[in-house]
Amino acid sequence: MRRFVMMIGLIVLSACSRAPDEQRLRDTVAAMETAIEAGEPGDFIDHVAEDFSGQGGSMDQRQLRAMLVAQTLRHQNISVLLGPLDVKLYGERATVKLRVVATGGQWLPETGRQFDLESHWRIEDGEWICFGAEWQ
Repeated sequence: MRRFVMMIGLIVLSACSRAPDEQRLRDTVAAMETAIEAGEPGDFIDHVAEDFSGQGGSMDQRQLRAMLVAQTLRHQNISVLLGPLDVKLYGERATVKLRVVATGGQWLPETGRQFDLESHWRIEDGEWICFGAEWQ
C-alpha cells in the first residue's frame, strides 16, 4: 500500500511539473503565431518586453504594436507559416532563429513575404518574453 501511495505521489508531482524551458518557449512562439492569425496584435504583444528593441534599435514595443495593428487592419486574413525553430538556451535567456512566411488576403494571398527572424528572449515572472528581434 505504501508503494502504491508513493507511486501516485510521483505521478501527481510529475504531472504538475513545468514543461522544459525549450518547450515553453516553443509554445510561446506558437501562441504569438496564433494571435497574429486571429487578428489580435495585443495578444502577440503580451509576449513582448516593454523594453523591446528591434531592427538594430529602430523599433520599440510601441512601434511594433502599431505595425501589427496596421497589418491586421490592412489584411482581412493573415496567415503565418513558421519554419523549424532553432532554439538555443542560455540559462534564463534564449535565442530563436526561424524562417517565417506571412501572407495576407481574402481568398488567395494578395501579398506575401518571407523573412528570416532572430529573436532574443528572457524569463520574466516565470514566462518567456521577447526583448529583441532582427529580421531580413
